Amino acid sequence: MNAFSRRGACPALSAPMQTGDGLLVRLNPVYVGLSPKLSIGLAESALRHGNGIMEVTARGSLQIRGLTRESAALLAAEVDALGIAVRTGVPVETGPLAGIDPREIADPRPLAERIRAAVEEAGLTPRLGPKVSVVVDGGGQLTLDAVTADVRLKALRSGAGVRWQVSVAGDGQSARLLVAAEDHAARDVAVAVLRMVAEKGREAHARDLSERQLVSLAGWHSVAPPSVLPDISPTRGEISSFAAGSLSETMPHVSAPGVGETGGAGIISPLVGEMSGRTEGGASRKPIGLFPIAGDTFTLGIGLPYGSMPADKIIDLAQSAATLGTSEIRLAPGRALLFLGQPSAANQSLQTIAATLGFVTSPADPRTRIAACPGTPACASGRIATRTIAETIATENADILDFTLHISGCAKGCAHPGPAALTIVGGENGAGLVVNATAKALPAGYRPGYDAARGIGRVAAVIRSARFQGETAAACLTRLGPAAIAEAYRQAQTKKRK
Repeated sequence: MNAFSRRGACPALSAPMQTGDGLLVRLNPVYVGLSPKLSIGLAESALRHGNGIMEVTARGSLQIRGLTRESAALLAAEVDALGIAVRTGVPVETGPLAGIDPREIADPRPLAERIRAAVEEAGLTPRLGPKVSVVVDGGGQLTLDAVTADVRLKALRSGAGVRWQVSVAGDGQSARLLVAAEDHAARDVAVAVLRMVAEKGREAHARDLSERQLVSLAGWHSVAPPSVLPDISPTRGEISSFAAGSLSETMPHVSAPGVGETGGAGIISPLVGEMSGRTEGGASRKPIGLFPIAGDTFTLGIGLPYGSMPADKIIDLAQSAATLGTSEIRLAPGRALLFLGQPSAANQSLQTIAATLGFVTSPADPRTRIAACPGTPACASGRIATRTIAETIATENADILDFTLHISGCAKGCAHPGPAALTIVGGENGAGLVVNATAKALPAGYRPGYDAARGIGRVAAVIRSARFQGETAAACLTRLGPAAIAEAYRQAQTKKRK
């Protein structure tokens, strides 16, 4: 264990990354779920060798923090001794209920396995950067719309069968649609995208592909003219006319999605913005609460606040789950855990225990609307205490949080790379406020880092006083405009003193 990943790379179990609180490792079990016993063993190992903080990321990966060079090696050995196989190679991700969700359009796992095999056979893994990824989404109750990927394949019904909508460079809202194809052709298109990315070097992503390359991918196997990939926009009314049938006329297993086919809600290009009233990830349901699966059984989703929880509390929850009959615990995109196998009557007890321990048990919990990275002191790049700020805002201003608030320790914006209605970002001048953009944008106003929550409190007060009956806070922010919002944020301390 002597390999260290650079910042910005993926801190795999074999290549931990240096952070402000020691080394960080990330792992994705090959088998989606772990038994409560294995989950406890993994958390105990995190307690022994790290600082006791465990995280579930927005993509559903597990992170263990506060390791040293020596303890990271011991952790890896114990993970191996527990028999937990960890996935390597290009991430090809499926939903947390893949194969067991009665509402999914198709089981995505077979196609995902074929893509993994094709990527390895083509020798692409060492040629692609560590953050290049593929999503295969079968639909259902917990979609992957909020997860960004270089290549997205999403199931949609087509007559009596299923096709896979292939798009690139984004999430379920912003990705660029290429084609809809049967599974074998969809796999070929996905691998072709990755080949093109690999040719551009290990720093490249699908967003770096040229228009000509995208057109050639849309006309895969030379079956479609360049016109099948117009510049579409959800605001210009072009979606419904998007090359309907142009591919199907020339190649039966590859087509542009037809009008009225299931899955059309995702066929849009770049994100219009949260302050229009749309929220992150479209209509994606949060992985928190009860989800029916086979028969009369349910899986119970429980969230980690801001994706982070002490390992001893995870142990307590897993022990309670084992006592109540849980057979499997799965990691879920959206910073949550899914509990399966327990009798339906046990779910309420498990929710109560989780709430007592500080977990998120309701999708309406205001903490689910706040994306906050570890910040100081956990991250060496952090300039503000993000989690402390987040807790204060969630406690004092829950009533206005119908939009995503991003609190970022620095301008990298790791917790929420996309635009958010409001972003507090740490920097040399304190806590800046960015309106309807990413953490990389120039802040419209600043406050001292320790006083950022009070600034948001003043913005919340302005929303309460200005909001029309029935108007969302997000829509009110749009109407107020960036200048008024920034002024409220900057002047909060002065107003308070008066």
